[in-house]
Amino acid sequence: MRSRKLVSFVSTGVLLALAGSAQAATRTTNFNVTASVAGNCQVTATDLAFGAFDGEIDLANTSTVSVRCTDGTPYSVALDVGTGGGSFAGRALANGGDTVVYNLYRNAAHTEVWGDGTSSTFIVSDVGNGMGIPNAIDHTVYGELLAAGNENAPVGSYASSIQVTVTY
Repeated sequence: MRSRKLVSFVSTGVLLALAGSAQAATRTTNFNVTASVAGNCQVTATDLAFGAFDGEIDLANTSTVSVRCTDGTPYSVALDVGTGGGSFAGRALANGGDTVVYNLYRNAAHTEVWGDGTSSTFIVSDVGNGMGIPNAIDHTVYGELLAAGNENAPVGSYASSIQVTVTY
């Protein structure tokens, strides 16, 4: 019985040794991994509230247009006339058929009307620095409502909605 176990053990060992010395064949290949980063922008804006206008004192306030674009993506920001009516020469806040005239500027001196690049208006241009939240580029919109020309405005609440367009 012992010799059978020994023969069996030796036979198993010989077979394993022969199997281990057999040559294994392998083949390899490579594949590429690619991606392309597309230009992308996101935009948000804060409301601009002039507050209570009494017909005697000019009012000014600001809004912030925040733009996040893919790093290196050039963009421009345009503002439309708004839903209150008027024109780029003087936007309007409306209350039914009544209006008060105001305007939006890209500079604190209120000399460069922020529009869409037509009618002597300006747009704001920049280059994105990434889509992360801390990468937002803030652009200040300067609003001004002058007493002159608005001194006969009837009491009421006046409003307009401005569309911000980012082109990239």
